[in-house]
Amino acid sequence: MKAFSRVFRPLTIGIRREDPGRIWERRAPLTPEAVQDLVVKQGVQVQVESCDRRIFTDNEYLEAGASVQKDLSAAHILLGIKEPVLGSLQLSPVPSPNSSTNVTRTYMMFSHTAKGQAYNLPLLSCFLGDKELPRLIDFELLTDAVTGKRTVGFGCLLQDLSTQPSLDHLREALHAIGERIAAEGTPKALGPFVVGLTGTGNVAEGCLSALSELPIVKVAVKDLPALVKDPETNLRKIYLVHALPSDYFTRLDGGKLTRDHYYAHPNQYSSNFAQTIAPYLTLFLNGAGWAPGYPRIMTNEQLAASLTLAQEVGGARFTNIGDISCDPEGGLEFLTHATTLSAPFFKARPVSLPKHLPAVTMMAVDILPSSIPLDASRGFSRALVPYLESLITSYSGDNSGDRIEALNRATIVNNGELGPKHQWLQERVDAWRASTTKPTTSSHGSLKAKRVLMFGSGMVAGPAVDKLAERSDVRLVIASNSRLEMEKLRGNHYNVQYREIDMGKHADVSRLVEESDVVISLLPAHFHPIVAEHCIQHKKHMITASYISDSMKALHFRALESDVLLLNEIGLDPGIDHCSAISLIARLQAQNKKVVSFISFCGGLPAPEVEDMGPLKYKFSWSPRGVLTAALNSAKFRLFGEVPVMPSVPLEGYANRDSLPYAATYHLGPVPKLRTLVRGTLRYPGYSERMQFFKDIGLLELNGTIALNDWIDFIPLSQKLKRELHLEDRHINLQYAEDDAGHLEALRWLLAGPTPPLPAKPMAPLDIFAVLLAYKLQYAPYEHDMVVLSHEFVTKSVSEPLAPEEVHTSSLVAYGDDKYSAMARTVGLPVALAALEVLDGKVPVRGVVGPGDVSIREPVLAGMESVGLGMEEISGASETVEKALQLGISDT
Repeated sequence: MKAFSRVFRPLTIGIRREDPGRIWERRAPLTPEAVQDLVVKQGVQVQVESCDRRIFTDNEYLEAGASVQKDLSAAHILLGIKEPVLGSLQLSPVPSPNSSTNVTRTYMMFSHTAKGQAYNLPLLSCFLGDKELPRLIDFELLTDAVTGKRTVGFGCLLQDLSTQPSLDHLREALHAIGERIAAEGTPKALGPFVVGLTGTGNVAEGCLSALSELPIVKVAVKDLPALVKDPETNLRKIYLVHALPSDYFTRLDGGKLTRDHYYAHPNQYSSNFAQTIAPYLTLFLNGAGWAPGYPRIMTNEQLAASLTLAQEVGGARFTNIGDISCDPEGGLEFLTHATTLSAPFFKARPVSLPKHLPAVTMMAVDILPSSIPLDASRGFSRALVPYLESLITSYSGDNSGDRIEALNRATIVNNGELGPKHQWLQERVDAWRASTTKPTTSSHGSLKAKRVLMFGSGMVAGPAVDKLAERSDVRLVIASNSRLEMEKLRGNHYNVQYREIDMGKHADVSRLVEESDVVISLLPAHFHPIVAEHCIQHKKHMITASYISDSMKALHFRALESDVLLLNEIGLDPGIDHCSAISLIARLQAQNKKVVSFISFCGGLPAPEVEDMGPLKYKFSWSPRGVLTAALNSAKFRLFGEVPVMPSVPLEGYANRDSLPYAATYHLGPVPKLRTLVRGTLRYPGYSERMQFFKDIGLLELNGTIALNDWIDFIPLSQKLKRELHLEDRHINLQYAEDDAGHLEALRWLLAGPTPPLPAKPMAPLDIFAVLLAYKLQYAPYEHDMVVLSHEFVTKSVSEPLAPEEVHTSSLVAYGDDKYSAMARTVGLPVALAALEVLDGKVPVRGVVGPGDVSIREPVLAGMESVGLGMEEISGASETVEKALQLGISDT
């Protein structure tokens, strides 16, 4: 036998396109030159997401050996400057470049999550949960092990003495200003021009380098009062005070500030910056970082005190601030938001600031280096490449070296868990996930989270959960009384949570509904009106797959008054059958064709290859109770002008609902003008007769209850109850019954061998029978089901009455797979697809409705088509179901 071995693909680096909402962001994490070195020397593939705004063109990257892609689904390492749009995240693992297993991806970016920023909790949440989710490395946390200073960033760009024109022009402008000040001096009304600077990292060093173009005189904090008060102070100089933390942070116990003590006990420090430094500054440049739990340089209350002192000093002091750290409500509490290159300044006036004090002009452009994107990208790329090379080797198992340690320190999340120093963020993420407040769209580009509540965790929930969880902007909460089922449904989905719920506790149900945007009910049908009541109360839209019941229909006008949509019948049958029928009928009518016969059959069956189908030739991939109650429905249909009423039709297809109202639903015109109108269910031959027998002996009785001490009592107690409730009905004495049809053998089969636990309390025979059938007729792991949906339309030309009739068919045949049954897919997916349309505000209809509106049916049909579950339409069939049904009826 020839041996085959897998050819491993090279490690792939992806360069993301930045959020389109960041119109000024043109920087790139890697230059084309850096890409070429990585491709040649490291043997990696580099994929670049196409972008017209980037400072380097797609063609430059192509020439460097990269490929330009529409998405980066193949990338192991994904690089970007700022945080991505949530919907663009690639979260699934990818094939390892060195083995046959999958590995997790790595994202590197300025994520703005390490400080617990509220606007990016949705982004952080995306990386938390499953161990196969990507690793998140933040550029801001790449630091030197000894000094603690950042090693990759943009803060030090202005100290880059390269000869790029953009930097030259900036320096020339500053130098020209400096020469003028040296010659003419600053205005006397301003007094000495004092620049204050904080921070000791790259930002501060860049500022110092740029300020060196001015006639700078450095002063100490203690010299500031005398400097500004002395009338002889030279105004042809710019005075710079570079304030270090020891200049303005003091220990509450009077001890000396030390780095180790400060980081170990930040709550034991306070700032006197507002009293000792701020009142003397003409311009303040804040380059000091801040993190929650640490003292602020200045609070809102301290701002008022500082401005009061500044007015006493004179000279328009402390009214102009450049906060280069860009930490909203951080070190400077009154910085409420970052600014942009389009609108770089704003006036800050906290509520607590007295009216007689001036507002403060704030500049806090968080992408200031974007104004020089070429220089910014080149400097950043040079700093990043050594770390990137180490990260590349780590995918081959080499995890040694200083840069690997630095990467580990900069990792916020790995394997779905927060790093040791970031564990405190979990509480914030959990609070955000459980928050009852509506999430907002961040000005930094994060998407608004849309909340979906799903009641029920049964057989059809899985595909719906998967489809909803595909959307990164969707947060799904599953509510059920089965924790085991919900845990299985949540699986690896980072954006799915669950809540155990007792539907009898209306306050809990109400709270969950209130917290959601859209509600899905996959509960048994009698719960739907209860859920709908809460949806009307809280003005939330609701989706369910069940038929519109009388109690649901009664809510129509209340739903209209509350501007609420209660969408029903959006599963398979009802659901896809409605959508596909109405869609095709509308197209036929647009062709001037009139439908004279409409027949629709749908059924969920064991796939033909299933060997042991039991006495019903049927197995259960959805609720047995629904199957049994369907057998109780009387059938009304239009066939060749007659309207017989019968409990069932003993054919492969039987009518189990009143078909006549669908003439209006499907816009077919008056019923008397139709030749045939039938909607029914498909079963294997013998099913209808066997189910009728079970009904005749009382196993489908819903009125009244029985209590079992042994399964052998089930049949006699059911018969006894039926005789008591229905004296006029035909009763079968099983002792003397003949078994030509094999009905008695079927009963013996059902009660022989293993049986489920006895019901703990009295139940209706039908509900007990559902328990028994669910146990005895469940699919084995290797068995699959099949769904068949078939419409037949016979049409006549309106303009040419003598033209031959035409036959049009629309059909769907689907098979279950190892993950989900066909029934689960064809019920759960339409529910999810409809819910997403409603969630996105694309469905204008309100009230209690089915899926017939074009805003619902067409997107759902398109969504089913996209996953391989589309309807197949054929015109010109010769033999019709209509004729076969007519012959079948005449034979009974």
